Order: sequence, then C-alpha cells, then structure tokens
Amino acid sequence: YKIKLSYCIFFSPDITPGLLPRPRRLLLLVNPYGGRGQAMHYCQTCILPMISEADITYNLIKTERQNHARELVRDIILSEWDGIVIISGDGLLYEVINGLMERPDWEKAIKIPVGILPCGSGNALAGAVNFHAGFDQVVGEELLLNCTFLLCRSSVSPMDLVSVTTASGHRFFSFLGVAWGFVSDVDIESERFRHMGPARFTLGVALRLASLRTYRGRLSYLPAEDGGGRRAMSRSITLAPTNGGRGFHRSPLHRTVSDMGLCEERSVLFKRSSALVEPSDFEASPSPFSPASNFSFEAVLEESAPPPLLTSLQREAETNGQPKQLAVSESHHLVEVQGPPDDLLPAFDEPVPHNWVTIEADFVLVLAIYQTHLGADLLSAPFARFDDGLIHLCCVRAGISRASLVRVLLAMEKGTHFELDCPHLTYVPVRAFRLTPLTTKGILTVDGERVEYGPLQAQAHPHLASLITGKSKVKITPL
Repeated sequence: YKIKLSYCIFFSPDITPGLLPRPRRLLLLVNPYGGRGQAMHYCQTCILPMISEADITYNLIKTERQNHARELVRDIILSEWDGIVIISGDGLLYEVINGLMERPDWEKAIKIPVGILPCGSGNALAGAVNFHAGFDQVVGEELLLNCTFLLCRSSVSPMDLVSVTTASGHRFFSFLGVAWGFVSDVDIESERFRHMGPARFTLGVALRLASLRTYRGRLSYLPAEDGGGRRAMSRSITLAPTNGGRGFHRSPLHRTVSDMGLCEERSVLFKRSSALVEPSDFEASPSPFSPASNFSFEAVLEESAPPPLLTSLQREAETNGQPKQLAVSESHHLVEVQGPPDDLLPAFDEPVPHNWVTIEADFVLVLAIYQTHLGADLLSAPFARFDDGLIHLCCVRAGISRASLVRVLLAMEKGTHFELDCPHLTYVPVRAFRLTPLTTKGILTVDGERVEYGPLQAQAHPHLASLITGKSKVKITPL
C-alpha cells in the first residue's frame, strides 16, 4: 500500500503528501498501577507493536495520581486527536468520561471516540466489547489481544451514558453501572487485595458470602415501555492468540512515550497557563501536526527526574502493593459536570411520578447495569447493547440462601443466571430509577468508584458517547 502511494506521488506531480490522509492519532492513557501493575509491560510487548503495524500514531502518558486523566482530558485540544484509549481498568475510563463532560464544549468533546484495553482488575467494558464482537469469552492476555485487534480496526459505535445525581447535588456520568449491597461491598472491600489482580474479586466474594449482609431500601423506577427486547447470542467467531510481537526484547517505557515527536505531557494540553501544568515545566515539543519522528521501540527516551508525587506513589506501591489514593487538592478541584438535562428525574424533595414503580424491601444486592458484563468473565446482562437506551435493573432480595446465591454467581459466568428461575432474583429494564437506602451504613459505587452513601437517582441518555468497538459501519477518520 505504501509502495503504491509512493509510486503515485512520484509519477503524478499534482499529488503531494499533504493531500494524502494522515495516520490516525490516538492519545493513550496508562495507569501503571492497574491490576497487577503490568500495563507498561503489555504496552511494550503487545499493544504498541500492534497499533504501529496498523499505521496508528500515538502519544502515551502514564497517569501519576487519582483524577490525573480527568484533568488531562479536560484540557486537550480535541482537533489533535482521533480518539482516547484507556490502558487500564474501568476506573480510568470513568475519569475520562467525566473529564470530557466537565468541558465547556462537552457536546463535542464527549463524541470523541474512546477505547479501552484491559490492564486493570475490573475489565467489564472490555469484556462487553469482546462479547459484542462475537469472540469467545476470555480473560487476561487473550482478552487484551482481542481488544487491541478490535482497536486497530477503528470502528466506532454509539454508547449510552447514565447521569447519576446524589442527594447533595453532585452529578456525574456513568458508562457501566451503579451497585449497592453485595456487589459494591466486594468491589470496595477487596481493594486491599489489589495486588492479586482480578483474583481479588474471587477472594472478596468468598469473604462476603461468609458474612452475608442485607440492606433495607426503597427502589423506584420508570419501566421501559418496549421492555428492551432480548437479542439472540452468537458465539461463532474465535480469535486465536498469536505471538503479537511478544518475542522481541523491548526497552523500558517511560512516563510519556510517543511516535509523533511528542516527548512530554505539555503537547496534549492547551497552550495556556494552568494550575496543573506550568509552561516552564517542560521544554517545547512539536505539535502532532509536525512530521513524525523516526521512532523505534529500541530507542531509550531520556527520562527526566520523576516529580515527588510519582516517587511517593512508587514508595506506597512497594510497601502496600498499591498506590495511595490521593485527594485532589483545592487548586485542582473538580469543576461542575455539564451534560444534557435529566428530564425524567424529579427533584429529590418531590415524589416520583405516578407512572413509576416503587418497591421497599430488604435486599442482598441492587445492580443497575448498562453493559453486558460486570467483569471480564461475568455476563450479567447478556441482552444489553451499547446503545439500547436502557438501564438493566437487577435485584436479589433477602431470604436467598448462600448456596442459591453461589449458583446465581456461577451461572453469571455464562449469562444463564436468569434461567435459574430463582424467586429472589428479579430483573426489569428501566429508563430511570431512584434508590433510597434506609440502612444507615453501606457502600454505593458508580462504575466501581465509591460515591457518597445516601439517596441517588439516575437516567439513561442514549447515544451520548462514542466507543471504539471494532464492529460498526462507522470508522475513525482523521479530523
């Protein structure tokens, strides 16, 4: 292909390199502490070789603290990038989504395609991408290979987002789900086992089963009129793992890596004064519009002295197996989230509309999910789609035995848990819901991130975001 282009340019004086389409440009955000801390290793051995073969250019940045990715995407120049790819678990994508929604130009920003390559503990969205592509359910490096292959195909699908509002007025956007009870307890309480990778959830489930809790609450929801419909599932395609360039010796990757002549984080930010990055902190580097540098994976970038924040994270990782969750300072406080209005939600001091359904009961768990997967190997809502406009509300009521709950969880690996006819398990597709915990203590999570405990309500916003899935009629094209 490249030889043919060169031939055309040589023999056709009217065709110049400037008229040819440029390679796609991706901003890669990597959490080096995600999962078992192998994200940078996988970048060297799998991800970067594959996307380079696909003629995709990139700038790779290692996040250094909590909400770092959120701050970065809030200030990027959208026209310089064709997509943002998360190399981590679901938590980093949560930061990116909300960072985009905090921009003044959120309507345009949230449409930039986002992708995810699973290198964290929770890889639910990657499992959903793999599922919708028709691949067999896999985990670990096989899932990473599948998702990287799909990323290289660059097809984009619309994705729903759900706005979640707490009683205190905080609003944020979610792409995965809201959990209360058993699921959120396991998610947060297993944080101390983060060094185990995805196995932390298995241990967390075992510990929580030994001391099963119930929570009393009031759940109100607006049922979906069409019921959403359950689509047939096909498992006819299998992607055999290949070497993927793993046999080559790679030089260590540093905090920021690029094949476009971008050697520092400043290149992806607005060229304006900021409390996050001062212009004097970095030497000037070329724009992505400048010619690409002669990059090779064997070249070792000169690494600047790491800032004190990174050193403290590394020290924490050595002692506790995970970096300390650092609070955002006042100078870097989170700005207000923008977004479309929640026209289906009443104010918290108002009762829900008459066409809503309200249930007050004791629950083992309440899960509002919008993707097929709760984890890479947990097919929680096999009939869900990225853009169905639905919140899939699942509840397990008190009274279920431990043995029955184990059967439900085991069946969830294959997505057959709704076929068990368990009387304590209920499912209903909804457009919006309100959850009011009546138990004084508990844990609420949104996309696996802990939020303030108390009443919250949520509404689906169809087709709000764009997700790189590798299976669509829409392709990423250079801007």
